[in-house]
Amino acid sequence: MFKEITNQYLRYLAIILFFIIVLICAVEINFLGLFGYSPTKKDIKFPSLSVASEVYTADSILIGRYYNENRTPVQFKDIPANVINALVATEDVRFYKHSGVDFYSILSGIVSTAKGDKRGASTITQQLAKNLYRTRYNKSQGYIKHIPVVRTLFSKFKEWLTAYKIESNYAKNDILTMYLNTVPFGNNSFGINTAAKHYFNKNLKNINLQEGALLIGMLKATSTYNPIKYPDKAIERRNVVLTQMAKYDFLKSIELQSAISQPLLLNIGNDSNESDGDSYLRAAVSKWLNKWCEENNYNLYEDGLKIYTTIDSKLQKYAEEAVQEQMKTLQRRFNNSWGNEEPWRDSEGNLIENFIGKAVEKLAWYPALVKKFNGNNDSIQAFLSTPKKMKVFSWDGDKEVEYSTLDSLAYYAKTLNTGMMTLDPFTGHIKVWVGGDKHKYFQYDHVNQAKRQAGSTFKPFAYLAALENGMSPCDKFTDKPVTIKYKLGDKEEVWEPKNASYSFSYREMSLRLAMARSVNSITAQVTDSIGWDKVVEAAHRCGIESPLQSVPSVSLGSNDVSVFEMVKAYSTFLNKGVKTEPILVEKIYDIEHNLIADFKPVQAQALTEEIAWLMLYMLRGGMEEPSGTSQALWEWDLWKNNNQIGGKTGTSSDYVDGWYIGLTKDLVTGIWVGADDRSIHFKTSETGEGSKTALPIFGKFMEKVYKDKSTGYSEGRFPKAGVEITRVYNCPSPQIFKDTLAVDSLATDSLAQPLPGEDVFPETKDENNPAVDVPAN
Repeated sequence: MFKEITNQYLRYLAIILFFIIVLICAVEINFLGLFGYSPTKKDIKFPSLSVASEVYTADSILIGRYYNENRTPVQFKDIPANVINALVATEDVRFYKHSGVDFYSILSGIVSTAKGDKRGASTITQQLAKNLYRTRYNKSQGYIKHIPVVRTLFSKFKEWLTAYKIESNYAKNDILTMYLNTVPFGNNSFGINTAAKHYFNKNLKNINLQEGALLIGMLKATSTYNPIKYPDKAIERRNVVLTQMAKYDFLKSIELQSAISQPLLLNIGNDSNESDGDSYLRAAVSKWLNKWCEENNYNLYEDGLKIYTTIDSKLQKYAEEAVQEQMKTLQRRFNNSWGNEEPWRDSEGNLIENFIGKAVEKLAWYPALVKKFNGNNDSIQAFLSTPKKMKVFSWDGDKEVEYSTLDSLAYYAKTLNTGMMTLDPFTGHIKVWVGGDKHKYFQYDHVNQAKRQAGSTFKPFAYLAALENGMSPCDKFTDKPVTIKYKLGDKEEVWEPKNASYSFSYREMSLRLAMARSVNSITAQVTDSIGWDKVVEAAHRCGIESPLQSVPSVSLGSNDVSVFEMVKAYSTFLNKGVKTEPILVEKIYDIEHNLIADFKPVQAQALTEEIAWLMLYMLRGGMEEPSGTSQALWEWDLWKNNNQIGGKTGTSSDYVDGWYIGLTKDLVTGIWVGADDRSIHFKTSETGEGSKTALPIFGKFMEKVYKDKSTGYSEGRFPKAGVEITRVYNCPSPQIFKDTLAVDSLATDSLAQPLPGEDVFPETKDENNPAVDVPAN
């Protein structure tokens, strides 16, 4: 068909144009898979940019970010003119004159390279094509990637085509904005706005001339000109950029000299280079949203979501402070109690032999170590015993030590941990989430991942089942030895629970007093009279989801549950019998700030309002009944405005787990304290029971909350019953004083009683009769 063109030069031109068109078409359709992916028109109009998602507290305080590429995009209006001028002067001075590919610069570059002055000729638009559409990635190159020179030529050709597409769809200023939002700046900072926050701890619009020049200078080689690692090279490159700006009349000579004379002043921002940082909250939110993201086709790490949690930043701060203060004291107390002895013991108090050795063998990398040394035990032990410098967690801050692997395992095995959650039971909003000591060192979350024996904090479910079966808080049982026979499978079992003091008072106590004083023998009798299946059913109905073995000891907390479950279940009592599924995330906005999710808690009536109020009244007994186990709370300033607090302590066998669940008129808070390995625990009740380990965290926390009136939480009484209370509940208990000549901690010396229905608030804590919680057997 070309023979019809008589003019030889026109015919050659037509042939060349024809083959160029064919080549373009072949590249665009990826003919035979030779050329790989090329951005489509849709890709150009709707580019896929990996943008960090951000998670906030309910009061809009940034908690953290999730990203594959740490990027926060910025609009053109927020980019200082000096940054734009620096970019154009340094990277593409003819930017406003070409249409994506600058052939003048290409020819000039070829000539300069031939003379020994090698320089690039890629335009800003071409660099955008490469960064945004990844035209040089292997998966974008097709089969020709195996042909060295050809693959380079075609990669460059695709860059040209993509650059023309970009220029035909976007204005010049939009191209500059997209470019500055995509380029990397090292230290996992993508986009110039993130870089400004990282290197200068300020938003892009607030950076000055020399700071902007330094960032633009880094684009030539982010590692080489990294101002943190190589400040001298970074300053040298910055000055080159400033000189280019003056060369092309973006700066006056006096401005140039002033800017060049400025020293490098970095102010490294507190943005984390790890996606989920060292926060239990960020990790918890990520797990919380996994299913939602999958169902709604969102990528938490790339889609630039704005996630608003239910967390109250002030309450979270006070909770973390309370944990810090108490855990530091507890760790010191724990270390002192064991001294030079090893704390890993069996239930009989005997040292567990080779405890650390067995712990090493459970490590994921241990099989590889055995393989490396061909199973030679001497070599393995030598490796494990070799000291090396490392940082370890401590409550006084990260500590530099020289530990061997065995030393570090022993150190962390002896470290106490904690989990704490606070819930608004009326809205289902989780206000506080403290998953442990420090996420950097302990990734295991002790709020909803860890499950431990609940001890006496589980007893309220036995009394709940009793109330639902017709009993009242005033019904009385005698504190005496109990023998319960039951079947476990085909086996006949006998259970004989003991009190904490290993003795019995043989006195009658109301259900309220027995629960307040955490008396095992009476709890066991109550459980026996109503059936332990009903206790299990009541606990599940309130919100306990973990499997519960239906045995008589279930009421004493022999099953493993999480802090999350216990707080949810107790909140049913405060919320008039309505079980509320806690929520951690309230709202999610997309990158354009459109509301795409608004979460509401699922609620269901689990108890009658009368039973719920009676349970709240029973829980108040821990403070109001004589020798109630919550009375250590008198130590803190919590009692203004006739404030009322309900709660229950809990301690598992051998003082392995310490618990406290506390209720105020507004909030329910659950706290667990213990070592991650159950073989490690306190020695005695004086140091290890829940009233000594977990309860003080609650006391410290609520004291801080009440003192800060801006939190919106204040002291006050629990709400009055909204329905008629048909059960007898106003039954005063005798004031009991400890007989110092008797071993029995439940001895009674006084019949002093409060007036019927009167709240009992002694002015001082009875030091002669300390609150003693009861470990579950």
